[in-house]
Amino acid sequence: MQQRYVGNSGLRVSAVSLGTMSWGAETDEQDASELLQTFLNGGGRHIDTSASYGDGAAEALVGSLLGDVVARTEVSISTKAGMTTAGGRRRIDTSRSALLNGLDASLARLGTDYVDVWFAEAWDGNVPLEETLSALDFALRTGRARYAGVANFAGWQAAKAAALAGFPLVSVQAEYSLLNRIPESELIPAVEDAGLGLMAWGPLGRGVLTGKYRGGTPAGSRAASATEASYVERYLGESSTRTVDAVCMAAKGLGRTPLDVSLSWLLGQPGVATAIVGARNPAQLKEMLDAQLLPLPPEIALALEDVSAP
Repeated sequence: MQQRYVGNSGLRVSAVSLGTMSWGAETDEQDASELLQTFLNGGGRHIDTSASYGDGAAEALVGSLLGDVVARTEVSISTKAGMTTAGGRRRIDTSRSALLNGLDASLARLGTDYVDVWFAEAWDGNVPLEETLSALDFALRTGRARYAGVANFAGWQAAKAAALAGFPLVSVQAEYSLLNRIPESELIPAVEDAGLGLMAWGPLGRGVLTGKYRGGTPAGSRAASATEASYVERYLGESSTRTVDAVCMAAKGLGRTPLDVSLSWLLGQPGVATAIVGARNPAQLKEMLDAQLLPLPPEIALALEDVSAP
């Protein structure tokens, strides 16, 4: 698998990164171990997690596999702090105290003394941005993090963070796919101007771009789950259906899968460093890793952009 630089930094990550949002909840230790081994065998090297995933359960599961399944030095790991979910309510706190306490807890769960990339997970309107950035800077200076970034920031927020940081931010994480092209209006221009790399989550439109929902809602899918249906429903409307149909038509003509076409399009976009895929089982992940991930013919890419234009 191709290894790509993140923005203007020397950090390299695999074109496809392994997301762990479901780990510790839907994905148990046995499945997680098989997922990680499948990912490594396919040439993947970057694992993305967060303190907010399962209230730390995902990080703990990643940590339990380091040393047994893979040596720490053989993978790069990114994690995030500043967001918690308690009693179904999301809470944002990117104060210096909350972030640094969160990082120490993350390192303990991961069983490592550093992470490769550490992100402030969300914009916090109640905390001065300079304070948030000071925590990232401290993590870098003390060796707890090798690189730092921000996640789920709007374009102007990312540009402001890069301008005020006083140290190199290397990445922004944001949702980006053919079904969510909002980053193109402000975020990607800001990312390119600041020399950051975009680590895109939700690159398959939360699973919809695979085409699996074209004939209805499959049993066992997120859309069939009472607790997760809302995560997918926003991409099951008429405009999304037109885009998915176009992706499937392109895939048929190219002899490739809709998944491959969708990821290939994304990885060809300006500023994108990696696509973070959140496969819930080894079969899903193997399909992702079997994708060719080759540039699309220009006329195909243009047609997909026309039909998916916001």
